[in-house]
Amino acid sequence: MKDTILKHCLKNIYQFGSVNPKVVLGLTLRDNPELKKDVPKVLKEIDNTIKEISSLSKEEAKSKLEEIAPEQLQEKKEEVKGPLKPLPNAKEGKVVVRIAPSPSGPLHIGHAYGSSLNYEYAKMYKGKFILRIEDTNPDNIYSKAYELIEDDANWLTGNKVDQIVVQSERLGTYYDYAEKLVQKGKAYVCTCNTEEWRTLKAKGEACPCRELDVKENGLRYAKMFNEYAEGEAVLKLKTNIKDKNPAMRDFSLMRINERVHPKTGKEQRVWPLMILSVAIDDHELGVTHVLNGKDHHDNGIKEALVMKYLGWKVPEYKHWGKINFEGFKLSTTKTKLAIEQREYHGWDDIRLMTLMALRRRGYQAGAFRKYALEIGLSLNDKTVSQKEFWKNINSFNKELIEEKANRYFFIHDSVGIKVLNSPKNSVQLDLHPDFPDRGQRTLSVHDEINIAEDDYEKLVEGKVHRLMDYCNFEVKDRKFLFVSKDYEDFKNAKNRGMIIHWLPVEDNVVVEVVMEDNSHALGLGEKSMLDLKEGDIVQLERFSFCRLDKKEGNKMIFYYLHK
Repeated sequence: MKDTILKHCLKNIYQFGSVNPKVVLGLTLRDNPELKKDVPKVLKEIDNTIKEISSLSKEEAKSKLEEIAPEQLQEKKEEVKGPLKPLPNAKEGKVVVRIAPSPSGPLHIGHAYGSSLNYEYAKMYKGKFILRIEDTNPDNIYSKAYELIEDDANWLTGNKVDQIVVQSERLGTYYDYAEKLVQKGKAYVCTCNTEEWRTLKAKGEACPCRELDVKENGLRYAKMFNEYAEGEAVLKLKTNIKDKNPAMRDFSLMRINERVHPKTGKEQRVWPLMILSVAIDDHELGVTHVLNGKDHHDNGIKEALVMKYLGWKVPEYKHWGKINFEGFKLSTTKTKLAIEQREYHGWDDIRLMTLMALRRRGYQAGAFRKYALEIGLSLNDKTVSQKEFWKNINSFNKELIEEKANRYFFIHDSVGIKVLNSPKNSVQLDLHPDFPDRGQRTLSVHDEINIAEDDYEKLVEGKVHRLMDYCNFEVKDRKFLFVSKDYEDFKNAKNRGMIIHWLPVEDNVVVEVVMEDNSHALGLGEKSMLDLKEGDIVQLERFSFCRLDKKEGNKMIFYYLHK
């Protein structure tokens, strides 16, 4: 009986903010008809339960329901079709989501999942996608990150970021709402010694500052801006000081930090902590659904409590499990230091897992969005090995680039050979085998050609080998003899050897490919590559997909993409 009453009381609080005893009685008797014989006893238990949980917020009630009766949280789902599971209480055209990175560096693959997931939900519901840069901690800011993050977010969404907000530009708003909490008696300024406060909090006991009246707290709040020194005063939210979760007991909202902010350049002294600024922004920006990692679960409860005190509607919170990208170096702090020490040439160094580096190689934003769709919004923790990550991302990326990537011959570590009696003419090759209408490139053929060193070493005497799309030849006594032009002759030859990529000795370009480990692969490419534009993605046949990074006269510098 007690468990049944508790779940219905919790659901009442979650749905309506309070408990209706009559509703709980009806639901309890519906679930347990035998209790109709002892209604007074049931009513007494309902009354006791209400007294125990009356102080719970909607989010706290929801959290407890998730533990004891998750089936009570099943919501009516919006019938919007899409690749993702529907969001609770989501309406087409009304959904507003956000991503909220801190400006410690550009976005990396860890950000790509959450950002893509939020964007895809916004797209699915024809809603709004907000980029909010959370920079209210002056101690951990990289000035260049603002622009880098904005570029990354726009690239990832195809320039579909609907609104960009920078928290350090909104300090006045945070100050006003903080003062309202003080005036409502929901917040107080604590000047206790930090260690003493922690000891009291751990015991579930209030500090002397908690009992001060609104007028005194108002004066103390004003003094935070011009009198108190750093560490002397902290604005705290008045919660349940005996909450079972110590983290929920009178947590901090604002503190003094006298460091000059790298972006604002102003000497603000009072800075909001994440809980306060996020709660205020989510309300003012109209965020309807907060989608982030489950490590933010408790933060969501705290933010909801702030919103409740201010009389605001609380958004829906949905979380995903931790994704551990095993073996990848993702720390922006360490990367920034490594760049300063010239271990990397910049944030787009090919060895890094930043979105800047990956898009320089030729990865498409759609590959990361598809990756996010494949994982979906799941609470399950997931460890992703490097092998698994590259397999999936490369597969998704290949789907996006294969059709548009023209083909070119590339000879790595070339060796010159002379095919005796070979025809002297021009060979026409399709830019893309599946799209002949796209055009052709021309190779002028002489008897002297270049082939790759590893192909040269595999040539077997007595076998018929084929220079791709040109002619067949045989190796005899270390000489290379023309056999025929037709592919069918090669196909039907009993002593069939290899099909070999090749280039004329003349009219080539120098090709340099920057590899994944920052080594450089040197070779020759077709002269027609000169028609390419920087940024074009091509397939160097039998080598890899690459992106043209730079043209230097007759030299083409590519970045390795993937096979």
